[in-house]
Amino acid sequence: MASDFAAVMEAGYTFEGETVLLGAPLMDGKVAATVRVRVPLSMMNRHGLIAGATGTGKTKTLQGLAEQLSAAGVPVFLADMKGDLSGLGAPGEADPRVLERSKAIGTPFTPAASPVEFLSLSGTRGIPVRATVSSFGPLLLARTLGLNDTQESALAMVFKYCDDSKLLLLDLADLRSVLQHLIGDGAAALQQYGALSKATVGVLLREITELEQQGAGPFFGEPEFEIEDLVRLTQDGRGVVSVLELDDIQDHPALFSTFMMWMLASLYRELPEIGDSPKPKLVFFFDEAHLLFEDAGKALRDQIEQVVRLIRSKGVGVFFVTHTPKDVPAEVLAQLGHRVQHALRAFSPDDEKDLRATANTFPRSEFYDIPKVLTSLGIGEALVTVLSPRGTPTPVVATLLRPPSSRMGPIAPESLKKIVEASPLRAEYAEAVDRESAREVLAARAGAAPASESAPAGKGAAKETSLADTVGKALSSPAGRTLQRELVRGLLGVLGVRAAARRRRSGW
Repeated sequence: MASDFAAVMEAGYTFEGETVLLGAPLMDGKVAATVRVRVPLSMMNRHGLIAGATGTGKTKTLQGLAEQLSAAGVPVFLADMKGDLSGLGAPGEADPRVLERSKAIGTPFTPAASPVEFLSLSGTRGIPVRATVSSFGPLLLARTLGLNDTQESALAMVFKYCDDSKLLLLDLADLRSVLQHLIGDGAAALQQYGALSKATVGVLLREITELEQQGAGPFFGEPEFEIEDLVRLTQDGRGVVSVLELDDIQDHPALFSTFMMWMLASLYRELPEIGDSPKPKLVFFFDEAHLLFEDAGKALRDQIEQVVRLIRSKGVGVFFVTHTPKDVPAEVLAQLGHRVQHALRAFSPDDEKDLRATANTFPRSEFYDIPKVLTSLGIGEALVTVLSPRGTPTPVVATLLRPPSSRMGPIAPESLKKIVEASPLRAEYAEAVDRESAREVLAARAGAAPASESAPAGKGAAKETSLADTVGKALSSPAGRTLQRELVRGLLGVLGVRAAARRRRSGW
């Protein structure tokens, strides 16, 4: 039986071309160190799921995958909820447990750091990441604000009015000014789009204020983060690992989970089609994925499914990291061919139901009682099945996972600060830019109204032309590249971006 097991696993996990190592098979508590459990690098854009109970090793699995992808020349994006993943930027330590595990798997342990870029929505623990209100769009902004369907429709109407009126929404102050304008002097202009009650505007204004009080204000604005900055290689050909530090805003899950969806949708819209390739263009790890789907309406779920289904052709692989497969809607789960399932605990009837549901998502196995194995896995062990180059699932195998080569824990704050200060992105994104947008335009119009009423027709026309010229100059200025974005929203309400010269950066 043991020889049959080893033969089946070796046949199932032997691939041509580059691979990413997960670990070695486990059977009856023993490690088959002569066999390796791997994922074909060419299939890492086929999406996957990393799941398991708290404390079972999901973060270390994610870390190990990220550093190997980077070494293979694949850029990686991931979110760091607790600060643990900052350790990717420092070599690991050869402590006895790490050495023992590496020996059991049959692979040498070589400490190594990955080239990392630390990003931050608040700007306190990394390069500031910003998005304009216009590019975020009404659908994602409505979720961030916690709006109901009626309020979401009202917000979409406001965005449509701003598009048609050439009112650029860069930050929350712009949106607030537009809302106040629409229940005041601009009420008549909105009639062609539908009714907007003062009560609804009051709710929107309150939610905007609350979002600002939570510290989200700095996230909306310019310069907006350019998606190509996620898809970079170092001078020696390694992929840059972009780590979004979230431990300072982890109490605001709607903001960071929605931002990650905005980033994923932007990747879909901006990256070219590449079809099948020897390796992905980017692998995107969506940690705490259940937060994205909680309280998400049908429209948002449908759009998420569409992005996940189509983004593979852009060379982007997406891995959802969560507790159980039930955290992910069935339509999205069906797209996740790679599965790394850490241990589950069955302490209640609901836990038992989740356990059975999880077991049913795996192919049948001739060697494992899957429900039993799922509750007996130790820390750093997982039940694995991946997609072969033929697109078929590999045999289910309990796996002793390899330890990361980088530091398993956060790096010192001063080390993180040095990495951020040395970043080639710092010069572009460190300082916020506040240029003319909806707030300034509306203020100018309000100030010009009394004069235009008493002025001769010719002077009034000159005033309007002057305003148009001002907007035109802003559109053509180098600092206004985001004004060149289309004003028609597509997928997830995110603005499409015209082809532009892609910047090359170095620094490692």
